[in-house]
Amino acid sequence: MKVKTLFKFLAIIAVIAFSLSCSKIEQGFLSDTIRYRDNVIFAKRGMTLTLSDRINADGSTPPFTFKMLNLRHKATGEPAPSEFFTEYDVEVFKDGMTFNAATDTTVELLNAKRELKQVTPMEFNEVSGQISFNRASANLPLGEYIFDLEASNRWGTKFYESFAEIHVVDPTNDELYEVTTLQNNASTSAEVFTGLSAPRFSVTKISNDGARVILKIVDRNGDAFNPAEGEIIKRGDRPMFETYAKFNEVIVTDTALICDFEVAPFPLAAYNDGVTDWGWLHYYRIPSQYVIIEGQPNSAANPAFSYQIKMEGTYVVEVKMMETTRIAGGAPPMDN
Repeated sequence: MKVKTLFKFLAIIAVIAFSLSCSKIEQGFLSDTIRYRDNVIFAKRGMTLTLSDRINADGSTPPFTFKMLNLRHKATGEPAPSEFFTEYDVEVFKDGMTFNAATDTTVELLNAKRELKQVTPMEFNEVSGQISFNRASANLPLGEYIFDLEASNRWGTKFYESFAEIHVVDPTNDELYEVTTLQNNASTSAEVFTGLSAPRFSVTKISNDGARVILKIVDRNGDAFNPAEGEIIKRGDRPMFETYAKFNEVIVTDTALICDFEVAPFPLAAYNDGVTDWGWLHYYRIPSQYVIIEGQPNSAANPAFSYQIKMEGTYVVEVKMMETTRIAGGAPPMDN
């Protein structure tokens, strides 16, 4: 009896073992809840690089392959505009090369390291799921977009509808530029100085092309002082716009000083003459024959300002002195 029972038990074990050997063993795991840390990804137009997080695979078995599908307008469901997939010319440093401020001192040396590449504004990494945006993103229309995702690993493939959003936005002012100093004072011919209110300072990006700053110093009415006619002059040996023009000579017009700075940021670095660390300061004087200063007769204006532009593009930088009125053509010359 005991022998029969033993044989029955062994037979059952054999059947179970045979069944298991014939069953397909499930390979790996693919989660239903893979995600980005934040499912809203911001594409900041024109910035050198904007990069999303990797996809959190929530314990799924690597390696993965991800595919972005059906990128579309969030509100209407219409396909995303063609600009997302169009190639644009972008100037980049050649592979293995970077900018060196100490040695790359001319446009020729700089150009030896740079080249034009055709790139799409957005790239999707199918291994990590990261989304990157480059300078060509300046061409993307503002708006909110959404996309689906397909994920695959050795377990199989899953589809995730409305997986994440892409919001195309403009960079904030803080991302475009920084202002650290704004000052102004009036001075007599005897170099007696009287403090004035700080100038109003504005930066307007007028183009994504090039790398140019158009500096204007204007009166309360927005009338620009004329650098070409000596209405804006330097102050002794203090730094000015030209101090920071590393690659190209400053262009002087009847309304502005213009610098093609080639590489952001501008200024590239703080100015130190070996005695004083001036930061990014610019010092100028408006001689008294070209300006009327409220409450300060026969005085020159002496604006000082410090700023840095953080991205390539073309910018108008305006320094507006609210207590001044320009004298077009100038009054009879006076000592300053």
